[in-house]
Amino acid sequence: MAVERMDRQARGVYVISATPFTERGDLDLDSADRLVEFYLGHRVHGITTLGMMGEAPKLTFEESAAFTRHVIGRVAGRVPVVVGVSNPGLASLRALAHVAMDAGAAAVLVAPTAGLRSDDQLFAYYVNVCETLGPDVPVIYQDYPQSTGVFLPVAVYTRLVERFPQLVMLKAEDCPGLGKITAIREAESHGVPRTSILVGNGGFYFPQALGRGADGVMTGLAYPDMLVRVYDRFVAGDREGAEDEFDRYLPLACYEQQPGFGLAVRKEILRRRGAISSAALRTPGAALSRADHDELDRLLARLDAR
Repeated sequence: MAVERMDRQARGVYVISATPFTERGDLDLDSADRLVEFYLGHRVHGITTLGMMGEAPKLTFEESAAFTRHVIGRVAGRVPVVVGVSNPGLASLRALAHVAMDAGAAAVLVAPTAGLRSDDQLFAYYVNVCETLGPDVPVIYQDYPQSTGVFLPVAVYTRLVERFPQLVMLKAEDCPGLGKITAIREAESHGVPRTSILVGNGGFYFPQALGRGADGVMTGLAYPDMLVRVYDRFVAGDREGAEDEFDRYLPLACYEQQPGFGLAVRKEILRRRGAISSAALRTPGAALSRADHDELDRLLARLDAR
């Protein structure tokens, strides 16, 4: 089956998939199937696997390859699938990227390796990535300095965009980062080729990012249906309605975005929504206490009431 590869016009809600595990810590492919149908049932425009919130570093290469092939096979071309392939070793990065593209992925997601301190080092790293992958592999730059410790200047990004047509998207997660979106769009008005921009950070600032020129969101919030409604209302011209929709979920989004803990919340919500069988994280990982469950009960009840 021919799969359309991502270009610089990508837009919409790309949900970052959780990676389901059994209580024993094994990959749960039955839950992966349910999770795919859950996401597609809520009309997402794309699915991203093996992102930072997908516990990718806890998987072996063989598990990553098997999960990638399984999810892409289940999606069966209904929406584009992006696969996270970030790895300090370019050989490993290339190997998983080619597994993904051969299976039918639309693009790969690459975060900079830690320790890049200068603009020249950062530029050179992505030159190596693009040349290692080859020009036919669409690349998404994951800009998440809170995790990588690597800051992306707008000038470096625009240099890469001009040199590598395969660089199709910025996953914008710098914080504060709305000004960076504005600066990139301003550079494009002066001749820099346009790329897609999808924002992350749990969906925080999503309506504001759309107002700055972002094309959508790529995040794993356990309510992708809300993100789709926000996007639909915004592109239809109903900005107030988009922000009202987002506002109702903000307390829960805040709770789910807690560093080092939010993924456990996210997986528990997905379990409660029937998308996965177990909320287990592969060790090491956080687990919810009785008090955490009580807080989540209250947040969800208040959401239902609203």
